[in-house]
Amino acid sequence: MDDQEIITRIGNLAHEEQRLEEQHVGEGLSPADEERLKALEVTLDRMWDLLRQRRALRAAGRSPEVATVRPEDTVEGYLQ
Repeated sequence: MDDQEIITRIGNLAHEEQRLEEQHVGEGLSPADEERLKALEVTLDRMWDLLRQRRALRAAGRSPEVATVRPEDTVEGYLQ
């Protein structure tokens, strides 16, 4: 997956996340929608992490192709 594909995927996931949140304004999410929202958030975090890895590798003169999608527990453990 190249940078543009990652950016496109991030955009699609963010759009789905926004649409899901907007559909339930004022009424709360169903358990299934809460689960989907959490999955979207985790996947977004993983895609952003992958994009940052690729950019850092490129800036360091290395191949961005060695970047990998990190596990959920890794990216969700980052301090913000």
